Amino acid sequence: MTEPMGAVVPAPPGAVVPTSPGVAATPTAHRTGSTEPSAGWAAARTEAVLERHRDLVYRIALTHSADRSDADDIFQEVFLTYHRKQPDCRDEDHRQAWLITCALNCARRVATSSWRRRVGPLDPAAPDPVAPEPFTFQTERQQILFQALSDLPETYRSVIHLFYFDDLPVARIAPLLGLEAGAVKMRLSRGRALLRQRLQGWFSDEG
Repeated sequence: MTEPMGAVVPAPPGAVVPTSPGVAATPTAHRTGSTEPSAGWAAARTEAVLERHRDLVYRIALTHSADRSDADDIFQEVFLTYHRKQPDCRDEDHRQAWLITCALNCARRVATSSWRRRVGPLDPAAPDPVAPEPFTFQTERQQILFQALSDLPETYRSVIHLFYFDDLPVARIAPLLGLEAGAVKMRLSRGRALLRQRLQGWFSDEG
């Protein structure tokens, strides 16, 4: 199967290191023997993580949202959360898993919020909500692939995205989604079948 879009969705340009009043400034931490990281150390660490994993997080955000605005919100929330918590990750695989889980959770929250925000008003006289700005790609093929994936139920969308976009094996996807390996394989199979129906010739397997 060909990878649907590869890395054609970069993180938003100009993304900056998140800063938050919830992160205490402790410039004397090392001198006092405190185990709390200094604000400068935390910002530098977050910047390094952002640069390394920005595309990963933004692809998840975009695939699980309806428009660019929501994707940007998810992206910012993930790295703000990382900056505030500074999770103790034992290696890069663990850090990647943390970011993926956080991105999926943020996407679900934003999707719920977006649904509530876009439901039509009960009062017929009330103004209609502003329609979100859809995300458009440079080519028709990319647009068709993205739309087909976005139209999948979230159950299948997550496993398809993690397997083909982020190149994660089933053994790593399973704990991320709280599933058994067999369940991941079943969702991959059903998700591929649904994509074939939607793409009608655009989608093909490779090996």
